[in-house]
Amino acid sequence: MAILGLGKKDNFLGIDLGTTSLKLVEIAVEKGVPRLVTYGYAERDVASIAKDDSKIILDKVAGLLKKLYAKCEISTYKAVTALPNFSVFNSVITLPVMNKKELGSAIRWEAKKFVPLPIEDVILDWRIIDEIEIDKKKKNYRILLTAAAKNLVHRYVEIFKKADLQLLSLETEAFALTRSLLGKSQATTMIIDTSAVTTDIIVIEKGVPSLNRSIDVGGITITRAIANGLNINFNRAEQFKRDIGMSGSSKIPELIKGILKPVVDEMNYSRRLYQEQSGRTIEQVILSGGSAYLPQLAEYFSKSLNIKVLIGDPWARISYPQELKPALDEVAPRFAVAVGLGLRGIK
Repeated sequence: MAILGLGKKDNFLGIDLGTTSLKLVEIAVEKGVPRLVTYGYAERDVASIAKDDSKIILDKVAGLLKKLYAKCEISTYKAVTALPNFSVFNSVITLPVMNKKELGSAIRWEAKKFVPLPIEDVILDWRIIDEIEIDKKKKNYRILLTAAAKNLVHRYVEIFKKADLQLLSLETEAFALTRSLLGKSQATTMIIDTSAVTTDIIVIEKGVPSLNRSIDVGGITITRAIANGLNINFNRAEQFKRDIGMSGSSKIPELIKGILKPVVDEMNYSRRLYQEQSGRTIEQVILSGGSAYLPQLAEYFSKSLNIKVLIGDPWARISYPQELKPALDEVAPRFAVAVGLGLRGIK
């Protein structure tokens, strides 16, 4: 989804405004190869995230963003960011093949049936996935329709104005994840992106996110379950989650399994729904987000779904000094959105 268009190719900042942290990468091009210039992240005050449409919160986020890019010593102020998946409406619609002008009008009319907001209050974006042959004389388009509330878009634009950054493009996290984790691969893939508060389930078909669902289970949910189950404080529970995860025979893996059951159920439902709608099979699952590195999580999902599950590496498609590899590997899943946003300007 490209709500705002890009200018000429140059260095770009990919900035992920996450619920609990901000992530930033700067990417340039050297001899046709994307190169990491700088990166960094800053934690947000979770307690203050209650009225994120207020001027105070906008000012706080913009101020934190300024501090982050000053610390990272960026060399450009041209930025790309993304709307969170849970705040954007997606649907795949089918329409007869027609000319572009007619298609735009038909999509807007069709959107009124699917978008749960007045059309005048949203920004619409669409992309043709493929053509389906109905018979020898008739073909249909399969189209990904995306809608975002105008007030949400304006809020993001305002943050970047306050942070003295030039916002060149605003898209969705699903497209950024596709770019950083799949590159040019055409494999039908399910991406499981677990943030602090939500888990997004995204099915990528021919490089396009064709199914996108969110569930209110995230890293904080898991940590709280461990804290409550073992009667320990949040910080200690977080450490247990990171160290033990799904491994071993303690109570911790069972607590995590209980929290993740709705996620596994949603993954299975999404896979069946996609296969029924498209007639295609999902070939692989890629994990992303802060919880991707939990010990044995990939193996647990693989066994639950009976499918290959990988941990995504957003750094795989860009060059960087090898001495940074240990540090970059440690934070890789958390930076998938930011890297994908940085790549948007140069791919």
